[in-house]
Amino acid sequence: MHTLILGAGYSGRYIAGKAQELGSVCGTRRTAEGVAELTSHNLAGCILDDEVSTAVAGQLSRVTHLLVSVPPQRQLPLHDPMLELLRQPLAASAGAQASTLMESLRWIGYLSTIGVYGNHDGDWVDESTPCTSTQLRSKARIAAEEAWQCLGRELSVPVSVLRLSGIYGPGRNAVDDARSGSRRMIVKPGQVFNRIHVQDLARATLAAAQQRYDGILNITDDEPAPPQDVIRYAHALLGTPAPDAQPFATAELSSMARSFYAENKRVCNALSKSALGFRYQYPSYREGLASLMSSEV
Repeated sequence: MHTLILGAGYSGRYIAGKAQELGSVCGTRRTAEGVAELTSHNLAGCILDDEVSTAVAGQLSRVTHLLVSVPPQRQLPLHDPMLELLRQPLAASAGAQASTLMESLRWIGYLSTIGVYGNHDGDWVDESTPCTSTQLRSKARIAAEEAWQCLGRELSVPVSVLRLSGIYGPGRNAVDDARSGSRRMIVKPGQVFNRIHVQDLARATLAAAQQRYDGILNITDDEPAPPQDVIRYAHALLGTPAPDAQPFATAELSSMARSFYAENKRVCNALSKSALGFRYQYPSYREGLASLMSSEV
């Protein structure tokens, strides 16, 4: 198993770490500094910016499992520049005179977002729920999902579309925010968000890769929760007082932050459990944050 991760940022690094247990791995970044960061985590890396370099072509000649962790462009016309960049060598692998590029490909994974579901007024959604988001960034994700699935059909390769909730983990979590005092407690009655610990994300991605799952899966925790509950719990772990609540209606928020509160839903992860035989190690923010605290001791 040789895994190539396109866009090995925060999540990609953890996925790469798990993938190393099963075979060789390489991650791409856009800059030499990004590749150096991968190297500092004992991960192989190469630069992929606006063209397929010799180094990337070498990886494509070996890859069995391709994971895409690069967001599409958020502008019209909607398109995925990463797919456009790789489509020529990918298509070549399906031709009668196939080149050595991608000839060993057995699985494609695409990291998407639960944001594609849009607003459901706090109701539960699953993989069969229509994607109704009005946000351009989510429409771009939907278009990218469909494009990668289309490519998979052309190549007769299974494609796992993994729709992720809000990612947290070491260095990116409510405990760190509580410690630094950087998180305000914005309260919008009835608002909930799902989350996913980066280690669970990595494990679920590898499960989908190993089983060559073909289809869409929600990768998220069991318990959508109000953001203020998470903040209070983080402060309780630290033994510090939580900040005063600020009503959403009067809070000063960026247009991006406000757009997240415009969509409210509870996302079901049952299919990921049944289809992959997967068990979430951190089924709620409580287990995840407590584990992050204990790992610091």
